[in-house]
Amino acid sequence: MTRSVPALYPRGVPRPPSPERSPTLGLLLGLFVTLAAVVAYSAYITWQVAGLRKLQAELIDRNRKDSLQLLRIQNDLNLLAVAMRDMLDNDEPYPLTAWSAQFQRIRTDLDDAMRLESTLAPAGRTSEQSASLSTSLAQFWDAVDRVFALAADGKDKDKEAREQIQLSLQARQAALSTTVARLLVQNSENEEQAAQRIVQIYDRVQREVYLFLAATLAAILLTGFSMIRWNRRLFAHMAELSDRRSELAQKLIATQESTLRYISRELHDEFGQILTAMGSMLGRAGTHAPEGSALRTDLKEVQQIAQDTLDRVRSLSQALHPVMLDEVGLEATLDWYIPTVERQTGIAISYEKQGAPFAIDGSASVQIYRIVQEALNNVARHSGTKQAWVRLRFLPAALELDVEDHGVGFSGRPAKLGIGLVAMRERSELMGGRIVFSTPAAGGTLLHLTVSRERVESREKDQR
Repeated sequence: MTRSVPALYPRGVPRPPSPERSPTLGLLLGLFVTLAAVVAYSAYITWQVAGLRKLQAELIDRNRKDSLQLLRIQNDLNLLAVAMRDMLDNDEPYPLTAWSAQFQRIRTDLDDAMRLESTLAPAGRTSEQSASLSTSLAQFWDAVDRVFALAADGKDKDKEAREQIQLSLQARQAALSTTVARLLVQNSENEEQAAQRIVQIYDRVQREVYLFLAATLAAILLTGFSMIRWNRRLFAHMAELSDRRSELAQKLIATQESTLRYISRELHDEFGQILTAMGSMLGRAGTHAPEGSALRTDLKEVQQIAQDTLDRVRSLSQALHPVMLDEVGLEATLDWYIPTVERQTGIAISYEKQGAPFAIDGSASVQIYRIVQEALNNVARHSGTKQAWVRLRFLPAALELDVEDHGVGFSGRPAKLGIGLVAMRERSELMGGRIVFSTPAAGGTLLHLTVSRERVESREKDQR
């Protein structure tokens, strides 16, 4: 049997908004990806640079050193060609054996050059090419040895030796020169190819650098736009919360004032009338009691208690919500309230008014009166001074209020001051005003309230 589960939210009741997902995970992931990309690309660039350095060191530099040795070999072969030409020239009075020492020096240098060249031979050269050069050179020196051996046998063999030089040695020398020249050409081609590879590597790295920079900028822009988006949403949420808090505070203040006004009227009207009636009845009852009797004395005492209670109820009613605000306005209410505070607290309050007074709206009068009330309560409770100043200025475009004392100030007060300051700020915002707390030159606290005249001036005259 299937059992139905009641819905968490009935139809027509909006669901609460789901909590916003935190951007921390996404930002950390983006940071990790960016760092990983930077590390990977740095490793790739390092690998490319190492390959380029290896190419230059093992191919180009080695190729150039090998070419130098090949040029050395070619120069030695040219010296051999010149020597053989001189040996075949009949103008020379020297026998062929006279060139033996010169050939030996060239051979020594040529062998050294061949040894170095074999260690520097580029990787692109085949073993057949190296073996062919070595074999051809060895055969050339064998032929040279045979020529000098014929020349050493006497003049009868001199002609045959010259023929060997002309037919064998010069041909072998020419073949060796051609082989060395081909190797030089091959080295030049290898160097050109290496240069092209280097250019390709540079071009590829340059393209990849541009791509990496573009990707990095894209990641930065994406992260920046994400941060801006989250910040805008966060600030919008904070502004919404601030508006809700301000709206709630205003409703609470309005509810508080409405409640206090209701209680004040009930005390003033209901309890005041009851106590007044009680006093009248006790007075009439006292006139019927015998003169000098204990009953008449008791009735007078009860009548006095009723009168004292009536006075206290009226004072409490005025403290909760002065009826004078509705009847005579803010200015006259402050004229009554400030001397009352002086009597109750023992603080000497200097009250100054400046400018041409104008009528204050009823709701604004309540807010300004409450600000003065809270400020003077703070002076009595926290300042530790017995003197304060209240200044009310009616300006052409604004209404300004100052409450100043030279007490301990904010630095000497406890860390938690209650909700009084918050309430004063909310009340100033209700009027569209601005309240500032500062420290005057003499120390203490200065409250400065500025409200636009257009926001607080009563419109009753205009409506009439």
